Amino acid sequence: MSTVERTWEGPSAPERLALLRQAKSIAIVGASDKPSRASYFVATYLQSSTRYKVYFVNPVVKEILGQPTYASLADLPESPDIVDVFRKNDDLPGVLEEAVAVGAKTLWLQLGSWHEEVARDAETAGLNVVMDRCVKIEHARFHGGLHLAGFDTGVISSKRQVLA
Repeated sequence: MSTVERTWEGPSAPERLALLRQAKSIAIVGASDKPSRASYFVATYLQSSTRYKVYFVNPVVKEILGQPTYASLADLPESPDIVDVFRKNDDLPGVLEEAVAVGAKTLWLQLGSWHEEVARDAETAGLNVVMDRCVKIEHARFHGGLHLAGFDTGVISSKRQVLA
């Protein structure tokens, strides 16, 4: 597998904070009802620790975390401010098409997800783009909540901590 050189530059930390502050709704495309999946972890956090209206997009599952799911972005009751994408790279152009069609403001690709052509096309269509970043981690970083998921123990050390 060859590494693709990254030439696209995403928004700065203050710009990402502004995107999160302006947003009122987030649609998670590729949301899963399996607790072991990253999208489930993010969904749980967004539902319990933020003010966002959270929508789950998954054409196969009927319900996630007690909420109904939607087969596509077009089926949502409103246009989401942020489309948070948990899908493989080959699916991203189609997700972008849907996001543009429903009038979403931001396309947010999760950790490990990078697609420069989709980013350029999204920006051309007027969307903000964030790639290779987790909405949950970014929100927690800006709002002091990294400890909620055990990311911040408050201990700075190069030695493994022994838990009592």
